[in-house]
Amino acid sequence: MIRTFSLRILVYSLILTFVHSLVARAHVGSPGVLVQKQAGKYQVLVSVIPPDVVPGTAKITVFVESGRVKTLQARPIYFSSGDEGAPVHDELQPLAENRFEGVVWMMDSGSSSVELKLDGPDGKATIIAPVLSIPTKMQPMPTGTGLGLAALGLLLVILFITTVGASLADGTLKPGQSVSVSLRRKRLVGMGIAALLLGVGLTGWRTWWTSWADDYRNHELYAPMPVESKVALTTSGQAELTIRIDTSHFAEGGIKRRRLNFLVPDHGKLMHVFLVRTPGLDAFAHLHPDRSSTTDFRSNLPNLPAGQYLLYADVVFRSGFSETLTDTISIPAVRSKTASGLQTDSDDSWLVTEPMGVKANAVGLPHLTDDMVLCGIPGASSKLADGSTMLWTDKPAQILETGTPYLLKFAVADSLGKPAPLEPYLGMGGHAAIVRSDGTVYIHLHPVGTYSMAAESFLVDRIADTTRSFHYPDAKAFRDSIDRYVSHLKTLPEAEKNAVLMAAMPAMSHQMKVNNMVEFPYAFPRSGHYRIWVQVKRNGRVLTGVFDTQVKDGLM
Repeated sequence: MIRTFSLRILVYSLILTFVHSLVARAHVGSPGVLVQKQAGKYQVLVSVIPPDVVPGTAKITVFVESGRVKTLQARPIYFSSGDEGAPVHDELQPLAENRFEGVVWMMDSGSSSVELKLDGPDGKATIIAPVLSIPTKMQPMPTGTGLGLAALGLLLVILFITTVGASLADGTLKPGQSVSVSLRRKRLVGMGIAALLLGVGLTGWRTWWTSWADDYRNHELYAPMPVESKVALTTSGQAELTIRIDTSHFAEGGIKRRRLNFLVPDHGKLMHVFLVRTPGLDAFAHLHPDRSSTTDFRSNLPNLPAGQYLLYADVVFRSGFSETLTDTISIPAVRSKTASGLQTDSDDSWLVTEPMGVKANAVGLPHLTDDMVLCGIPGASSKLADGSTMLWTDKPAQILETGTPYLLKFAVADSLGKPAPLEPYLGMGGHAAIVRSDGTVYIHLHPVGTYSMAAESFLVDRIADTTRSFHYPDAKAFRDSIDRYVSHLKTLPEAEKNAVLMAAMPAMSHQMKVNNMVEFPYAFPRSGHYRIWVQVKRNGRVLTGVFDTQVKDGLM
């Protein structure tokens, strides 16, 4: 067993030079996971940067926001092997009074989690951070490294061949004796045989390596699940969005195949779809399509303006594997006004607003959200559809920096400027979507972090399981039970539905001190211009605030 493990490490270590990987999760272009949790007397903000390659090390940073932590340990737990197959904990090092850092080895790819154990004067606590670490890209070896290794390999080949020749001839010579013709012939024959055998061996090794690399590329390398999306008008004039998952590559197996019958609801919805019109990002929709078959989803479209839209569809699998499907669609201009009000889901919401950077008194400027100062700190405001105002409070600076974990805080005030109480929206205090101006960065945020609540729930359940391997139930029975559950949720009154959703999630312990506020932890991955949509619920109505911000490269 130890020899097999060592061989695996050796093989994977060789490919580290050739493979570069990205992290696949329910967002686009935004690596890493941020988790803000309270456990016992501790509240922490956890940052996990998965490795670029697997096996590899994940970097973990923990900011202790409240509570006295003396020691902090971490270990990875894989969905495939559960708690019984997990390694021992590694201790994180304290770098400041409230900051710990360290690494853990991620030896398996796919859905997994990092378990943190906190200990100190305020007791013991455990926190789970869902993590996906999957290789997604292969790169050629750098030219300099390739030339250096080629030269070294050539030198070793020459030394090997000459050593064989010398051992066959020079060992029989006496001091001062010259090399005879027969000995020279014997040396050349030996060197020729050594070169031939070495050539055969290297050719076989190269064939094996090429086959292994092809297998890795075809079966281990992450490939986004392609979808075919289109908008069509029904006979009544209603614009209908259909999303079909392309299964043509499933036959190739490995990571390219997905267990579509094992999709699970996140916040009670099998799919969360975000539509953003380009290039101005001035039209936005958050929809929840119905599943009409294993591969097909459909949703009525609200009365969005015509144009090209970016589509981001979030789904979660039973293993905790969360994924964002991406596409572009075109929405036609000619539609029935009477049919445009038909919603597929009562929680669907949409908004048409100004393009990025455009206000009546400053056309064309890149970012104009810093229109106010709150207690001496730059702030921004957004008028909501019910006449209330959403405020971006405690904004750290007019221009933010990449790689810095921020708590994006938003408050809602009524028309008189008084705090406006918020209601749960899909079982949480609010939701947010962030998109870079060119669409290359997208994320669906929650108050507890940058991960799926459903993924966390299934990973926590897997850790509680004592078996070393997970066995999936009957696919059709599982899918039917999920469809019945989702349909049942739609029939429940709002308060009862939120109670069911919150009971199905791991305890969040993340109530805001003021019930008109919501906050989201996030670290912007790239410099550029971003638009933020913040969604809350008030008086039974989903309200969306819109904010723009600029991000520059940080010092890290």
